[in-house]
Amino acid sequence: MPSITLANLGWSTPDNRTILSGLDLIFARERTGVVGRNGVGKSTLLRLLTGELAPASGTIAIDGTIAMLHQTVQVGPHETIADLFGARGGLALLRKAEAGEANAQEIGEADWALEARIDEALAGVGLPLPADTRLTTLSGGQRTRAALAGAMFAAPDFLLLDEPTNNLDRDGRAAVRDLLRGWRGGAIVVSHDRQLLEEMDAIVEMTTLGAARYGGGWSAYQSRKAVEQAAAEAELAGAEKRLDHALRQAQAATEKQDRRDAGGRRKGARGDMPKIVIGGLKRRAEETRAAASRLAGRQREEAEQALDAARSRVEVVDPLSAGLASAGLPASRTVLELDHVTAGYAPDRPVIDHLSLTVTGPERIAITGPNGSGKSTLLALVAGRLAPWSGRIRTAVPFAMLDQRVSLLDPARSIADNFLALNPGTTNNRCRAALARFRFRADAADRIVGTLSGGQMLRAGLACVLGAPEPPQLLILDEPGNHLDLDSLAAVETGLAAYDGALLVVSHDPDFLEAIGITRAVALG
Repeated sequence: MPSITLANLGWSTPDNRTILSGLDLIFARERTGVVGRNGVGKSTLLRLLTGELAPASGTIAIDGTIAMLHQTVQVGPHETIADLFGARGGLALLRKAEAGEANAQEIGEADWALEARIDEALAGVGLPLPADTRLTTLSGGQRTRAALAGAMFAAPDFLLLDEPTNNLDRDGRAAVRDLLRGWRGGAIVVSHDRQLLEEMDAIVEMTTLGAARYGGGWSAYQSRKAVEQAAAEAELAGAEKRLDHALRQAQAATEKQDRRDAGGRRKGARGDMPKIVIGGLKRRAEETRAAASRLAGRQREEAEQALDAARSRVEVVDPLSAGLASAGLPASRTVLELDHVTAGYAPDRPVIDHLSLTVTGPERIAITGPNGSGKSTLLALVAGRLAPWSGRIRTAVPFAMLDQRVSLLDPARSIADNFLALNPGTTNNRCRAALARFRFRADAADRIVGTLSGGQMLRAGLACVLGAPEPPQLLILDEPGNHLDLDSLAAVETGLAAYDGALLVVSHDPDFLEAIGITRAVALG
């Protein structure tokens, strides 16, 4: 049976920051979800499995074949869907044969069912497009669907999927769940999509303490994790009490012996006891004190060891606190106006067609619709990154936009330098305090943006925008939950719920939209 075995696996960044240490895991031919907070090494693990990174220590043994779907599908201007299937040459040969230009050998080598099999694979992910469709014409979600179909097309023993539903609409997410539900090979799926994780046969949780495997899907994992966490915390509390009791006992024994010694000295001072008796009492007192000290030391050492063991089983979590200053947006203020706006990328194919929209005061608007319906295009128009073909756009208040790649941050600069550049006039102390609320404390604030994981980069972007002394009155978010772990997503939901400016949000996560208090939806497509 195909399997992947990790033994004492370790990996560190070029600046010697440890990401993985002593990792022991076995992946069998089953669907395994990998969860954990941003930065614990989930994507790094997949890159080690593909050979993109080399282990610093330990071994990786892969018995079988693998195929990888990365978080972001980078495309060239001439790449097509066929390239994701590794079928450019095979399809070109078919076209040559159909045109009567192939020789006998080429005709014999042609895979006459190739195009039909590619069409079937694309239909399985809800993407009925020709194989020669250029990837640049597809939305991010459509590219992800096509890449997933291509990865599965090779029928590997193991699929490695890094956040496969990040850019997908509701139908696309359902298609991925259906595909994995029927997948008979192994799959290692890094995800924070709770519905997708529910379909898994097992969950591997990666933490700062290592990795642990739980049988069953998301609900089973949550139940067992809650029981384990409660037991570990109870054990920690008990160990702390036992250490406190041992210290108090030792102190009480010392004080009791001090009183006895003082009484013996007083008797000796009166001169009514022979010196030999006094000497014997003194020796016994010293022996008693030494024995009591050894006992107390042994009890204290045992209690401290038990406390250390209990602490090692409880992960210390540094929560993200996204408290915000007021945006100061009046309820009657016109925030945004779009008047019969038409826009797109190809002259004869508008993506947005005669759209009108008005945002007044601190409205919270969700932009919804299937992949390719123009959601990200609309945000680009509002942010001034794309000019409309016709119509009028007026953004009447200060705004900030966080796109899926957090492009407002300079990847070559530190988080702190980005904050100061985006918030001129802010003191270094205020910058550090703001970043600390988003878990970038001390040296973490000096990390280079380009070295951050996807989730850490979004958190840095949120810190630079929402941590400003005067937050923008309009916040534009393009799939903000895509790269956040579940704990950080909950914290961002809390922070955005407290934000008193206007929100314009693209998201396919209904739980997220409900948590941030969306007041209306604008459907495209």
